[in-house]
Amino acid sequence: MTNDTAAYRDAAEGLVRFIESCPSMFHTAATIRARLDAAGFTYLPEGAPWFMEPGGSYYTIRNGSSIIAWHVGRDLPQDGFHFQIAASHADSPTFKLKAVSELEGPANYLRLDIEPYGGTIDYTWFDRPLSLAGRVLVRDGARVVSRLFSLDRDVALIPSLAIHLDRSVNSSFSPNRAVDLYPLFSAGELTSGAVDALVAEELGITPDRILARDLFLVNRQAPRVWGAVDEFVSAPKLDDLMCAYTALEAFLASKNERDVSVYVCFDNEEVGSHTKQGAASTLLRDTLERVNARIGRTPESLVRALAGSMLVSCDNAHAVHPNHPEKADEANDPRLNRGIVIKEAANQHYCTDAFSRAVFSAIMDDAGIPYQTFANRSDMAGGSTLGNISNAHVSMHAIDVGCPQLAMHSSYETAGARDVAHVIDALTAFYDADIRIEGADAATIA
Repeated sequence: MTNDTAAYRDAAEGLVRFIESCPSMFHTAATIRARLDAAGFTYLPEGAPWFMEPGGSYYTIRNGSSIIAWHVGRDLPQDGFHFQIAASHADSPTFKLKAVSELEGPANYLRLDIEPYGGTIDYTWFDRPLSLAGRVLVRDGARVVSRLFSLDRDVALIPSLAIHLDRSVNSSFSPNRAVDLYPLFSAGELTSGAVDALVAEELGITPDRILARDLFLVNRQAPRVWGAVDEFVSAPKLDDLMCAYTALEAFLASKNERDVSVYVCFDNEEVGSHTKQGAASTLLRDTLERVNARIGRTPESLVRALAGSMLVSCDNAHAVHPNHPEKADEANDPRLNRGIVIKEAANQHYCTDAFSRAVFSAIMDDAGIPYQTFANRSDMAGGSTLGNISNAHVSMHAIDVGCPQLAMHSSYETAGARDVAHVIDALTAFYDADIRIEGADAATIA
């Protein structure tokens, strides 16, 4: 277990470097893929035959934005095996450029036509230099090819209205997304077609080769570890790149030879997960079915395996706010730098129940790893995440956990720097544990 200041700082700096390489969900999948390649994993395209062997490590990708990796243990029991899975998501709230993405005027201005992606805190996007990132589909002869795109400079900004023109701004500002949130792209030097020209120049192609694009606004303010004693880490997209990173680190650090360990990073959680690459898709079930078949097990073996499997759904949690402690439940109130958070809700918006909480807590207790609990105030509606959505399509025991953070869905969020190492330790302990589940009556943890 990590317990020294230098190790805490190193873990947090690792998160910072990861986030810097992930300006869009497509870049996140590519960054994770590079880590898996470096660790010796074999890529198995969904559209190709799959072959695997005991002790092998593999991954597949869907849509260029969701990725799933697994390690087949060398010592899988012949009479039944199981999966131990940690799942996070690659997307974060932002704004997406529309297909026709330029607005000319008023005056000589050129603005970008955008729409919100997910539940953004809109005011946090004002007066920040912004960039663009995502993917571009280009014509390459008879082929249509996907290209990653990320500008290493700022090209847009959403300007506030001066207080002299809106004296009520500090008491009643509620931005209209079809009026106030159009980013300024040019003051007169550029005209219609400039976005595609910029994209084409960056990709080294002519604009007429661009067929389509999924481009998003990016806050390029640098992630950083900060504080008088380095207590905090702040960055864009902590929700949910903090969990994507910590789960990946844990997955790569563990080599449990008694199960099939699985790492998943879904796309589209922030917009409901109901896409071909989201948690509501067939991605996880398709993969587990193929793994089961390729290791020589029967369809019935898969049903038995799922009955003995466990999913840890990893998505960040709300820490107690320093200026609004009244928004937190009195007893289930996570703090920064106090460890991973177990999330539970009576309305089942989280997949945690007593059984999954008990198993996960026992693993944490055995490893001496700190953990905390979160529940909404009973008079407040809470959010939901990918655990139950995924579990409706491939059911197993599951628990929702996350890293405690402040300002969730802001364009720049804050968490505890020490929690990066705490959560890596927690998820490593989960992957390392030999969990033997007996229905919902008992479990043995070794």
